[in-house]
Amino acid sequence: MTYEIVIGLEVHTQLLTKSKMFCSCSTDYASAPPNTHVCPICLGMPGVLPVINEKAIEYTVMTALALNCTIPEYTKFDRKNYFYPDLMKGYQISQYDAPIGKGGLLTIDSNGTRKRINITRVHLEEDVAKLWHRGDYSLIDVNRSGVPLMEVVSEPEISSPEEARDYLIRLHNILRYLGVSTGNMEEGSFRCDANISIRPVASKEFLPKVEVKNVNSFKAVYQALEYESRRQSKVLEEGGELVQETRGWIEEEGITVTQRTKEYADDYRYFPEPDLPPLVLDRAWIEEIRARLPELPEARRDRFMTQYGLSLYDVNILASSRAMADYFEKCVKLMDPSKAKAVSNWLSGDFSRLLNATNTEIENVKISPKHLAEMLGLVDNGTISGPAAKAVFEEMFRSGKGASEIITEKKLSQISDAGEIREVVKQVMANNTGAVADYTSGKQQALTFIIGQVMKATRGRVNPGVVREIIIQELGGK
Repeated sequence: MTYEIVIGLEVHTQLLTKSKMFCSCSTDYASAPPNTHVCPICLGMPGVLPVINEKAIEYTVMTALALNCTIPEYTKFDRKNYFYPDLMKGYQISQYDAPIGKGGLLTIDSNGTRKRINITRVHLEEDVAKLWHRGDYSLIDVNRSGVPLMEVVSEPEISSPEEARDYLIRLHNILRYLGVSTGNMEEGSFRCDANISIRPVASKEFLPKVEVKNVNSFKAVYQALEYESRRQSKVLEEGGELVQETRGWIEEEGITVTQRTKEYADDYRYFPEPDLPPLVLDRAWIEEIRARLPELPEARRDRFMTQYGLSLYDVNILASSRAMADYFEKCVKLMDPSKAKAVSNWLSGDFSRLLNATNTEIENVKISPKHLAEMLGLVDNGTISGPAAKAVFEEMFRSGKGASEIITEKKLSQISDAGEIREVVKQVMANNTGAVADYTSGKQQALTFIIGQVMKATRGRVNPGVVREIIIQELGGK
């Protein structure tokens, strides 16, 4: 029997606030010694009263608006009861039936077409403490407990691991554009629980779902869902029965393992949080937040294609982060708009390569948009050749110096005197008589070798097209 995959994603994102959700403790838990950013409230002491973090509400409203959600006037917090060692109170303050955002959507590009994934809800809660497992015992660090945690829940409309990965990347980009979260998956500020089930193709019945936890990268989500879809298919094909459960992803082994039987909503015994009043969100405040929303990734991609004539491939790279898109536009504004493609090529090529090689965030690069625009202008006016520009660019990236300064220091100005170039060509041909003989006997690839030797001899300071013409002239026009 052929099965289809049904996936829904629950994405948890730590919000970039200075203080915790219900107390004034710092949210900088990663760099602090264990159990130092704590107080009676986030330690779960009896008799303490929480206070709602307004900035966390604002960031959640901002995200819900960016995801096209409806923002109800009334929202409230609830107690979600379950007893894990990382919850000091024995319950989590979360939201149940009155979330901040309802009924949104997110669009992904799937197999060359756009697909709409509906968003069920966007709600706010508090994060739990962090456990450090040490063999047969565990240590607990309460610094993370109480950090504002926003949850975005999709409808079960994702049909493949590829679509799940695309959805997460798109949502991650939106959150980074908004500036509401670092989105750092390694530190756990953006993490995902993936619900997956299978069913016979064309069936409308949902079979028991599995929630996969401990997936902390886009690659891990893809691999875990691939494995789980195969595992569930095998269970049914062998006559077994699927059960609703929570499974953990073991990345080192590439498998999921049973953790516990999945709870249902009734198991959490939700009830309104008695220590917090319901919230009535002012419509004027919501509209003020809406007016402050930045241009989001999808709109920016579409505009880049229309305004600058760039391909979908180009704009997907440029709009992959707000910082990259801003950098691109600052460069183009310093140049003729017709040079947008050249700027795009450098940013997606050498620029991205060096960012990855040095593990540098674009916000921390030493090359300013002004420096890049200056270098491209020097290429256009013939001051330096394309190959020399690569050497100049790497030095700019390393030192932060301007292109003109580097060209002067390293004597990289392009050689434009035809006589001087011809002398270099003659010398190279004299030193490579075998390649010359190969070319004259009809081996065209030998010409490329000779040109390369001339470029090497001049340190890339000549135009390859001019070199080619001179070589052919020297060989009698063949």
